[in-house]
Amino acid sequence: MSGAPAVRRPYYRRMGRWWQRDPFFRRYMWREATALAVLAYALVLTLGIVCLALGEAAWQVWLAALRSPASLALHAALLAAMVLHTKTWFEIMPKTMPMIFVGERRLAATTITRCGWAAAAIATLALLALAAGWRP
Repeated sequence: MSGAPAVRRPYYRRMGRWWQRDPFFRRYMWREATALAVLAYALVLTLGIVCLALGEAAWQVWLAALRSPASLALHAALLAAMVLHTKTWFEIMPKTMPMIFVGERRLAATTITRCGWAAAAIATLALLALAAGWRP
């Protein structure tokens, strides 16, 4: 036996792809990744505002770019990601808000989620109707 103390190596936690081992965390990471679609579309719209400010020629170029097949494919992918993003937010909504009681009974989480979907559907239909030229 020697008198020198044993040197202990420090513990290093692997940080690689820990989230891929658990289905809960995989769903969570996909839900968070859909926020990037919202960011991408915000950037597309911001670019449109910049082109509008630059004049009619820049605006027409931006509109032509939106009509390209690549842009239409990008918009389809962004729409799918945004629908998933919306779905997950409506599912999380009852978990993040205070409990709602109607009389003595607590309002079910599914009712809150369905009300969120109904509000989104009504707002979408109203915006589409206004865009089509309908006036109340």
